[in-house]
Amino acid sequence: MSRIAATLQALQAQGRKALIPYVTAGDPLADATPQIMHALVAGGADIVELGVPFSDPMADGPVIQKASERALARGIGMRQVLAMVRAFRGRDAATPVVLMGYANPIERYDQRAGDGAFVRDAAAAGVDGLLVVDYPPEECEVLAARARAAGIDLIFLLAPTSSDERMAQVGRVASGYVYYVSLAGVTGAGHLDTAAVAAMVPRIRRHVRVPVGVGFGIRDAATARAVAAAADAVVIGSRLVELLQAATRDNAPPAADATAAAASAARAFMSEIRAALDESAPRAGEGVTR
Repeated sequence: MSRIAATLQALQAQGRKALIPYVTAGDPLADATPQIMHALVAGGADIVELGVPFSDPMADGPVIQKASERALARGIGMRQVLAMVRAFRGRDAATPVVLMGYANPIERYDQRAGDGAFVRDAAAAGVDGLLVVDYPPEECEVLAARARAAGIDLIFLLAPTSSDERMAQVGRVASGYVYYVSLAGVTGAGHLDTAAVAAMVPRIRRHVRVPVGVGFGIRDAATARAVAAAADAVVIGSRLVELLQAATRDNAPPAADATAAAASAARAFMSEIRAALDESAPRAGEGVTR
C-alpha cells in the first residue's frame, strides 16, 4: 500500500478529511520550500502537493502562474524540485508528497537523463504521487506503467464537464485519489458552488474506487469545511501561495527571517483549516460513516 493510500485510509477510519496544501517549488524563496513543507505538516497537512514550475501552464490562474515565473527566474527546474523532496524526506519519512505539473518538464528530464529517468529519480527522492495536468489517461500509458512499477500513484483530474464515460475511464487507472476541479476555470477562481460540489462527488464515486479530493476556489476555513462535508480531501493552493508571498514581502532579508516568516504563515493557515475540518469529525466512540 502506498503512503497516499495508507494516509487516506487511516483518516477515513477516523472519520477525518485529508488536508492537501499546494505550494510552488522554489517560491517564495529558492531555498525555503522544504522548511515550508515541514511547517505545513506541523500545521495539520496530511499530503503535500508540490508544484513543478512551468512556463506555459493551462490550468493555473494568475497567482500560481506568477509563482512559477518567480521560481523559474531563480533557476528552479525538475532536478531542483526532486532535491527539495529529498531534503524534506531527511526529516519526514511519513507524509506523502505529490508532484503536480505538466508533461513538458517530465519529458525534458527524460530527454536529458535517459528514458525512464524521471520516474526512477522521483521514486528515489521520495515522491509518492504524480498529477500531470496535460496527461489524460489515454495519453500516459508509458508513464502510468513506470509509475506503478515504482510504487508511485498516478492522480487524475475530473471536472464539472466530465462525462460518465470519462469518470469510468479515470476510475480504471487512477490510484491514490482523484482530484475534482470544483469549477470550470483556473486555480484561484472564485464563485465556488459548494452545493454543486456536494451533488457531483457522489456521481464521481459511482465510477472511482479511490478517495475524491476537491480543489480550485477554496480560500478559507468555511469553504473548506463545506467542501469536506462531501469530499474525502480538500486541496488549497492559490490562497496559500498568496500568503507565503505576502509573508516574505513583508519580511525583507536576511533570508533566514523571510524563510521563518513564510514557514510561520504556512503553519498558521494550515492550523486554521485543519481545525475547521476536524470540527465535523466524530468524537471518540461515535460511529464513522462515509
